[in-house]
Amino acid sequence: MAFDLHMALVILAAAVATYATRIGGYILITTMKRIPPRMEAALAAVPAAVLTTLVAPAFFNGGWDSKIALLVALVVGLRVSHTWMLIAAWLVVIGWRHTIGV
Repeated sequence: MAFDLHMALVILAAAVATYATRIGGYILITTMKRIPPRMEAALAAVPAAVLTTLVAPAFFNGGWDSKIALLVALVVGLRVSHTWMLIAAWLVVIGWRHTIGV
C-alpha cells in the first residue's frame, strides 16, 4: 500500500477538527459562571441521543435475534434497576440464539 499524502492530510484535518470541537466545548463551559438552563437541558439529553444512535440501527437493520435481544434488554432495564439482571437477560437471549442456531 502506497502512502497517500492527500488521505493523510484529510485524516489530520479530521483529527484537528475533532479535537477543536471537544476542547472548545470544555473551554466554553469552564469559562461560564453559571450554565444556562437550555444548555443544561441539551447536555442532559446527550446520553439518550448517543444511546439511540447506537441502538436504533441495530434494531432496524438487524435480524429477529437482534430485535428480540434489544426488546428483552429494554423490558428488563425498565422493570429491574439492577445492572446484573440486564446482563443476565442478555446472556440468556444470546444463549437461546446460539441454541436454536439463528
